[in-house]
Formats: sequence, C-alpha cells, structure tokens
Amino acid sequence: MSSEKHKNGDMSVSDHEDTSGSKFYVVFLTMFATIGGLLFGYDTGIISGSMLLMKDYFNLTTVYQEAIVSATIGAAALFALIAGIITERFGRKVVIMIASFVFTGGAIMMALSNSKEILLIGRLVVGAGIGFASMSVPIYVAEAAPASIRGALVSLNQLFITIGILLSSIVAGAFSGDKENGWRYMLGIAGVPSIIQFVGFFFLPESPRYLVNKGKVEEARKILEKLRDSPNVDNEMRDIEKSVKESREFEQSNVFATIGKMLGNQPVRKALLLGCLMQFFQQLCGINTVIYYSASILRMSGFPSKLAIWLVCVPFAVNFLATFIGIYLVERAGRRILTLGSFVGIIIALIVLAVGFQLSVIHTPPVALKNETYGLPSKCEYSKCDPCVRNKDCGFCYSKDNPTTTGSCLPVYSDHPERYADPNFTYQNDTGNFSINFRCNKENYEHDMKGFTWADNYCPTEYSWMAVLGLALFVIGFAPGLGPMPWTVNSEIYPIWARGTAISISTAVNWIANLIVSFTFLSLLESITTYGTFYLFCGISVLGLIVLYFMLPETKNKTLEEVEQLFMSEEYRSQHKKYMTYEAKDNPAFAGEKL
Repeated sequence: MSSEKHKNGDMSVSDHEDTSGSKFYVVFLTMFATIGGLLFGYDTGIISGSMLLMKDYFNLTTVYQEAIVSATIGAAALFALIAGIITERFGRKVVIMIASFVFTGGAIMMALSNSKEILLIGRLVVGAGIGFASMSVPIYVAEAAPASIRGALVSLNQLFITIGILLSSIVAGAFSGDKENGWRYMLGIAGVPSIIQFVGFFFLPESPRYLVNKGKVEEARKILEKLRDSPNVDNEMRDIEKSVKESREFEQSNVFATIGKMLGNQPVRKALLLGCLMQFFQQLCGINTVIYYSASILRMSGFPSKLAIWLVCVPFAVNFLATFIGIYLVERAGRRILTLGSFVGIIIALIVLAVGFQLSVIHTPPVALKNETYGLPSKCEYSKCDPCVRNKDCGFCYSKDNPTTTGSCLPVYSDHPERYADPNFTYQNDTGNFSINFRCNKENYEHDMKGFTWADNYCPTEYSWMAVLGLALFVIGFAPGLGPMPWTVNSEIYPIWARGTAISISTAVNWIANLIVSFTFLSLLESITTYGTFYLFCGISVLGLIVLYFMLPETKNKTLEEVEQLFMSEEYRSQHKKYMTYEAKDNPAFAGEKL
C-alpha cells in the first residue's frame, strides 16, 4: 500500500502524452493483476465462515482461533516488507507470479490439512502470498496505466478486495451445510483464481518503469507502445526516465537518516503523527472484528451456524456497495468530513451492537428443566442460559417453539461441542450405571430431529436482529470514510523526500494495530463480555473522533505545498515566511501550536 502511494507520487506523466489509443489491453492487464486484490479480500472474508466449522472440527481453543486468524496478518505484514525489496530487484511481474504461486500452495495446504498445526502453517503461507501481492499489484497497475485512467485502474484493486470479501460470504454459505468438509472447500477454492493469475502472467509484460530502471530502455519502449496502442510515447518515456532518475537520488539516502530528518522537521513530524493516528484508529475501531469474526458475532447473537454464515453476506454486500459512496464523495465532500462522519456512523453502529448483546443477556431464557430432576449430575447446574453457555463445558438445549419453558443446561460433547450434548451422559445410582438417552445428544443430531436445538455458546433471543443491523451500520459508516481516507490522506501530507518512508511507517502502524485487534478479540469477549468489548471499541472510536477533529485538516484541492503549510506551527511559519503562499488559518482544523 505504501509503495503504491510512493510510486504514484513520484511519477509525473506529461499532460501531452497520447492516450487516445485503445485501452483494452491495459484494462485486460489490470484485471489479471487485481486478481491479487480479489484473493486478498476472499481470504480475509472466508475465515469468518470457515472458522465456525474449523473450530468444531479441530476443537480449537480461543487462543488457537485467534492464532489462525492472526497468522495470515502477521505473515502478510512481514512479506509485504520483503516484497518492497524484491519488486525492485526482480520486477513487479515476477513478484506477482510468486504471490499467486505461494497463495495456491497455501490454499492447497489448508484444504488438505489433517491437523490444526498444518492448518496454521497453511495460513502463514497464504499470508506470505497476500503480502507479496499487496505491495506488487498496485505498483504494477500504476506503472502500466496511462495517466488519464490511472486513478480508476488503481482503485480497481480496492474494489476487487471488496468483491473478494463478498464472494467469500457466498461461497461460505454454499458449503455451510457440510460440517465435516465444508471448510476445506471454502479455503481450497481460493487456489483456482490464483492459478489463473499465475498462468495469465506468463503472457503479460513487465512494468516499463522497472525496465527503464534496469537500463532496458528499448524493451520498455516496445511494451509502452503496446500498452498505449500507439508509437507516440516519447513524452511519457522522457517522464519515466526523469522519474527513475529522481527516485534513485532519493534511494541513495539512508532510511535512518531520513527518519531523523523527518522527526527534526516540525511540519513533517506533525503530519507523521496524524498519519499514524489515522491508521491506528482505523483498526482500533474494530473493523476487522466485523470482517474476521462476523459469523462468530452473529452466532453469539443467537443465530445457528449455517444461518450465521449466510447472514455474513449482509454486511459484506453493504461493504461492497458503500465503497462506491466513498469513491463518489472523496473529491466532493472532502477527506475531513468523510472521516469525521465515518466515526459518527461507527459509534452509532457499535452502540447498537453493544446494546443488542446487553439486552440478550438481560433477557436470557431460564433453565426450566433442571438436571437434578432427572437424577443427572450437577456439573452444569445453572438457572439461566447466559451463565450456562459462558461455561465452555456446558450448552443450552431448548425447543424453538418455547425456549423459556423447555431449556436445560447440559454438558457438551468434548469432541464436537458445537454439535450436540455429551452422548455418554450417565449417572451412578444404587442399581448401577444407566445411560440417559436425553435430547440434543448425538442420536438426535444424526437423525436430524428438529424438535430441539443445541446451543453451545449462544442463547435464543429476540434481539438477534440488532447484531445484523449493527454490522450493516458499521460497514456503511466505515467503507466511505475511515476505510479509504487514512490511505488517501497519507498520500497527500508528506513532502516527496519523506513520502515513501512516512507511508511505510504509517502502514506498519496499521498492520500492528490490525494484529492486536485480531489476536485479542475472542479473549476480550471472554474476559469483559461481548457487549463490554463493543463498548470498548465505541470508547476508542469516540477518542479517535475527538483527536482527529482537532488534528485533521482538509486537504481537498490543495497543492502539496499548501498541504505542508497546514502542519506548520506559528513559530515555524514565522521562520519560513518567504515560502508562505497559503493561509492555513482558513482551514477549520489548523492548529498553530508547536508539536
């Protein structure tokens, strides 16, 4: 992501270049390249539905579930850094092909895994593929596209990510009925588009800018003529050669020296703080709990697993559609209004989620049929459903027609706690051992008896709809503003000498915050309750709204020089008056204090 912005910022293509030729080839090339975005989105979303089945199949602990989700994120962050190095050494095309090959291997490994350890390794491998693709695809598209449609084609990568997330929910729903192997199909099917991408790239060219950087100017010219469908590429070639020369000058400076210079420069230091805070709050508002754990959230709200997996389509479809709102409004409403308005929407959504879960706890159904009535052991002797299901060794068995008078708290079957109660539910009395063929046991499950429902970690409630509404409101609020705006603002607020390093730092903050949220969410649910967790995210979002209200200026329709002046303190401005061309006090978010 950071490299994408860096490259876009470094490339200046002449306004006189000829882009009148057919754009079919470059669009075709972009479609193949952005399969990487599709895979990124698919893998991000598919873990939500597949986790419900994998949890039961492998009997995963809370920590192991968090590890499986977070492994891909950590690997992607690490290999995105590696990709930034090897894309310059071996080329964009080669790295994209490596990404698709690695991703395919990881998908196959996950689909065929017979242990949770192999599954975890497969998630790490897939994360490596995502990391390679996340850096190389945007750069490749930006360098191949003509200036007139570059923004639109680069945006296709983000659009394909949302398409991949939506597609994952449909695939997960299609295989949700197969509790034994459905998760294998969900994870393995991702290898199909990655194979298509790998094969397709054998027939696609390398980036002209990369070839110029390697001294292969004539080869770059031929490829550019094909991409533009015109021999008139002299102006663009000159601009590329100039851009490459300037980039080499920047690359000669040591990264630590650049960081030191950034921290010693007041406007850049303040801009960097803003960029990092935007990335931090983007993740700490809890967005990836919606993406990674949406099916789990819906199940905890009272929906059965199969229905919960299908209902994930609702927030994911809304996320896809709301992305277009951001694309439409970014140059109309501006970055500041979209970001602050996004926070307001997210806060409302989190309150809906928290209140919904809190009401479910308050109105949790009673355990009407006590185990002691049947002479059964008191291992799971609770008076209400909520404390029953919060004990990982117990579950709630009830009739859908009347859960308030038919509920009982029973021990789970340790091998498959989600499916049914302990089939070996026995009691020792004076006459010896006898087996109780109680409801919600294995026999009921295998004979598909619909009279009773087994719930190992949720309670039937009338407030389940609030979870669906809350998730939908969350993505409606997030997608147009807090989703894209941190990346947009970070691409605009740094001078060119600091842009690449600053965006890399802010991107690292994003990955780290993402990892923190994904690795702690389930543990938070257990320690401070579900509604407490969403109130926590709500509080963080309120803090983010307040901080960015005072720190975030409007950068719409500003030149880079004007944007830089927005972050200057009065002292710094007074020392550099000869460079002032824009009155930053005209911006409502400008703060003149020294930072």
